[in-house]
Amino acid sequence: MPQRYRISVTGVVQGVGFRPFVKRLADRFALAGAVSNTTGGVVIEIETEDPPSAEAFVAALHSEAPRSARIEQCEMRELESAAGYSSFVISASRPIDGLFTLISPDIATCAECLQDIFDPANRRFHYAFTNCTNCGPRYSITTQIPYDRPNTTMAPFRMCSECEAEYGDEANRRFHAQPNACPRCGPRLTLEPKREDAMQAAVSALEQGRIVALKGLGGFQLACNALSAEAVAKLRARKKRGRKPFAVMMRDLAAVERYCELSGPERELLSSPAAPIVLLKMRDPGAFPVAVASGLNRLGVMLPYTPLHHLLFRGSQDCLVMTSGNISEEPIVISNAEARTRLGAICDDLLLHDREIFMRVDDSVACWFDGRPRILRRARGYAPEPVRLEVEMADLLACGAELKNTFCITKGPYAILSQHIGDMENYETLEFFEETLRNLKGVYRAEPRLLAHDLHPDYLATRWAARQNLPTLAVQHHHAHIAACMAENGVRQPVIGVSLDGTGYGSDAQVWGGEFLICDYFGFRRAAHFRYVPLIGVNRAMRQGWRMAAAHLYDAFGKDYRRLDLPLWDAARGCCWNLFDRLLQKPPLLTSSCGRLFDAIAALAGICGESSYEGEAAMLLEAAAETEGSDLYPILVDRTAAPWTIDTRPMIRKIAEECARSHSAAKIAGAFHRTIGFTIEMICAELGDLTGLCTVCLSGGTFQNFTLLELVVPRLRARGFNVFTHSQVPPNDGGLSLGQAVIAAEHLRRERPDYVPGDTGKDH
Repeated sequence: MPQRYRISVTGVVQGVGFRPFVKRLADRFALAGAVSNTTGGVVIEIETEDPPSAEAFVAALHSEAPRSARIEQCEMRELESAAGYSSFVISASRPIDGLFTLISPDIATCAECLQDIFDPANRRFHYAFTNCTNCGPRYSITTQIPYDRPNTTMAPFRMCSECEAEYGDEANRRFHAQPNACPRCGPRLTLEPKREDAMQAAVSALEQGRIVALKGLGGFQLACNALSAEAVAKLRARKKRGRKPFAVMMRDLAAVERYCELSGPERELLSSPAAPIVLLKMRDPGAFPVAVASGLNRLGVMLPYTPLHHLLFRGSQDCLVMTSGNISEEPIVISNAEARTRLGAICDDLLLHDREIFMRVDDSVACWFDGRPRILRRARGYAPEPVRLEVEMADLLACGAELKNTFCITKGPYAILSQHIGDMENYETLEFFEETLRNLKGVYRAEPRLLAHDLHPDYLATRWAARQNLPTLAVQHHHAHIAACMAENGVRQPVIGVSLDGTGYGSDAQVWGGEFLICDYFGFRRAAHFRYVPLIGVNRAMRQGWRMAAAHLYDAFGKDYRRLDLPLWDAARGCCWNLFDRLLQKPPLLTSSCGRLFDAIAALAGICGESSYEGEAAMLLEAAAETEGSDLYPILVDRTAAPWTIDTRPMIRKIAEECARSHSAAKIAGAFHRTIGFTIEMICAELGDLTGLCTVCLSGGTFQNFTLLELVVPRLRARGFNVFTHSQVPPNDGGLSLGQAVIAAEHLRRERPDYVPGDTGKDH
């Protein structure tokens, strides 16, 4: 008699060609049965008179799964009686109360579909919506689970007979491909102003130096010729972009290698199914107009990741600026009507189509460091793939921070981070936050019982959390950074946490940002920090580095600080110095921020006195740094009281002296980076000796700096530390919600939802 088994598979197993794969595998092992999508994942039933073949089938599920699938659990149990299956079939999807499954991120166009697109004999020749079970839209079009065509924005497009035949042919790679379509039955392109061949007209417009707004995978994008100074300057002015660098999409890997240094791992990252923007060193920054990436030596580069993008390179161009379709600081546009209204004044042409975007998703940004990719902005290609945690979690919602916001929902063993939401500084971004939250709560059947938020009382996400009629938990910013690093690396033991960034509300109501913490998920002790200096105007100080330079000079030299002959003062023209000096003497706020220290040094060295975007001064300082050399600036550490204070005044005096003597800015920048790296190493070494801890976690926006990481990580490892950095979530505030979530979960686990964030006084 045949034996029947039920196999329940969870993970990313919908939208990745998993059911067709299971069908082909079952036929290979001569198994009868059925496979179906459910709201809990995929359920397989098999019948066989040969039990070893069932075991071999399960082993092959793991070893041969589709490239974009991720099996989290696979449980097989024997059922009491056979059902009498005569063959193996794909059954209709079905809901199961209380269960949820993971949604696949959007997947870049595969090589086979690319062949179809450029084969004149293929019926999908030059078709901009070609896809199969191995590639195409997923998260951006999924309205609910199970992942079936009626639950996507492809529902209005009824497949023609040829597409239906492919969909039902188990030997075809479009077997059960939910977004399957062709020019006869699928979405169509139009161009405004209207021209006959929309795609060819868009290519011609780009060659003529025009700006084209195109409806991409997760939202509109604005494109222009990246090698045309006039076109790039026009786009920058219309988009109100300031000097913030643009990403460049290049035709292929050969084009990337012409313009950038490209290692093997970086090549693989660019070509991966996620196809993120990858930060690469430029061979010659002068090859691009200054307006592309002013003053920087790294460029954000991506390859075409949809058929539409590939078709844009039918012309002569190798490089296109490809940036978010929005006015700066607003969410990316997703609807045709919205594009006409909000992008009409920016672009010269609108390339539209009639497939709706359900979830707006911007491009991800990544780099390669220390043998693995590091995500700096987590969105298309990665979201909403979860971070798997070591423990089961209650349903929680962590609201994230103000800048680079993401939120995090926890469910079972998963932390599900939203895609990049953006800076929570306006109503439009809050609407995007709420829209995404509604969708993800529905998909994952999550009903949060506790909201975690940043300690800062005035953050928009904090104020939103207070209005939700749910218990809330305030989490200190830098504790959340370290907890996020611990969580994604599976660290459970206490650590030395080095959290360096621009701004974070401290438990003493001052602005932190240069922190050495001894912490676990439950609490932290502030072990050391950079010396406080006056912070004059929080938001202005973020943009005007000369303010921070003046504050550090005042701290180092006292009231005579403005008598120093420095190029810095040119950037400070128009300042009301009487008022500024009074504020320095009785500052409303103090800051220990390492990010603001970078701004101060950039201003002192004459590299950047005023920033047009967040992080510009630090990025320019890193780009200018001369990496050769061994010079260090003097730093003192006051250990007479806890927490220790890292006194930067000797360094500031030395740098001011060098600037007054017109010392090389590159040498100053290089020595400064080495000094900060050495300081991190020495403080960690001393804290390790005192506490016995041998694990260090590095987090915060300052650790986006390649130069600093390359100085710190090897030296800490050489001292015997286990060093953890970020990979799955950003080190900047885009990863903060994960830390908030695991801290909140730990307090619920210990039945301490009354947690008051701050120094626990606990020495682990």
